Amino acid sequence: MPPFWDGVLAGYGIAIPVGAIAILIIDVGLRRGFRYSAMAGAGAAGADLIYAALAAAAGESIAAVLAPHAVALRAFSAAVLMLIGSHGLWMLSRRRSNAAGPESVQTAGSPASVFARFLGLTLMNPMTVAYFGALILGRPGGVGSGGLAAAAFVAGAAAASLSWQLMLAVVGAVGRKKLSPRFQTVAVIAGNGLVIAFGIRIALQLLNSPR
Repeated sequence: MPPFWDGVLAGYGIAIPVGAIAILIIDVGLRRGFRYSAMAGAGAAGADLIYAALAAAAGESIAAVLAPHAVALRAFSAAVLMLIGSHGLWMLSRRRSNAAGPESVQTAGSPASVFARFLGLTLMNPMTVAYFGALILGRPGGVGSGGLAAAAFVAGAAAASLSWQLMLAVVGAVGRKKLSPRFQTVAVIAGNGLVIAFGIRIALQLLNSPR
């Protein structure tokens, strides 16, 4: 299969599974509309682009460097996810009487700041590097025989990730226009609750893992 299409499959493989970032992108759309949720999605896709490029260049080496710190990185990610979800619920309780709708740390600020925030949130997941590295190493001959093949792989992964994140942005923005304020509030509560649950799940996995 050509490297570009391998990259497309890799990009969808990391983007499609519903996780905390996907929930937060939809949440931004519900709160502030497509302009902001699209920037959130672009930030997440930007992180996938960076990780795909790093994996294409030195996936195996990066995974080896991160491996000794995997427990600490996962613990940090769990704490951040629980903090994000808790902050979102706290802001909702403070601003539920605001006609403009509740705003959280994920949606506050300009579109550029939302982009940067989601870029940083997505970059915090070190397993993405290992994911792309494993895909590249699993192909005969790696990503290809030269820089063009690696570039095609990265471009395909980035395009796939961006298309999926923008679809999530559209879902959130449409919900903002079509759903009642009460339903939007319930969705925000459920979304932030799921983000907290993701963090708790990571923490429990660390506690139950063999020492």
